[in-house]
Amino acid sequence: MTTEIKTVVELTTARLLLRPLQTGDAEDLYNYRSDRNINRYQGWIPESLEEAERFIMERVSPVINVNGTWFQFAVVLKATGKIIGDIGLHFFDNENRQVELGCTLAGYYQGKGYAAEALSQVISYLFSTLDKHRLIAVIDPENLRSINLFERLGFRREAHFRKCRNLNGTWVDDMVFALLREETTLVRDND
Repeated sequence: MTTEIKTVVELTTARLLLRPLQTGDAEDLYNYRSDRNINRYQGWIPESLEEAERFIMERVSPVINVNGTWFQFAVVLKATGKIIGDIGLHFFDNENRQVELGCTLAGYYQGKGYAAEALSQVISYLFSTLDKHRLIAVIDPENLRSINLFERLGFRREAHFRKCRNLNGTWVDDMVFALLREETTLVRDND
């Protein structure tokens, strides 16, 4: 069963609100995504506020669970209302049963458990509510913090592609990590 959710999707954790990224979030998105040192493994680093606005308007789906699109959750601190990052969901499978995940947090908020907290909630939602079969994360092999994060979440390494992607004029490797629905303990008991 594939479900297309057309209402606003908001997820919560103890410390975070995950809500759809909106045009009004462009300045926050630009502020943490334009940091080239923190985001050196990212495929997209905005050059201007206008580019961040265009990204949200043109490349982010306003509707979750549409095959062939990216949907972005803003990661918001409940205590302050501040956006500290985003989680991208790429619905790429023709049967719409697989999703690619990506996560970006502002440098100051890394290493405090926010990414694991947010991703755990998203993973549970994807498996329990949207009935996904398989999730993947494509990670640069030098990005050890992301590799460790996804392994802690239960993802296993499936592939290592050598010099498969041109990032800023340099051919880089990619590693694919995956998690099957039946491999996770994050799915709610009502399945």
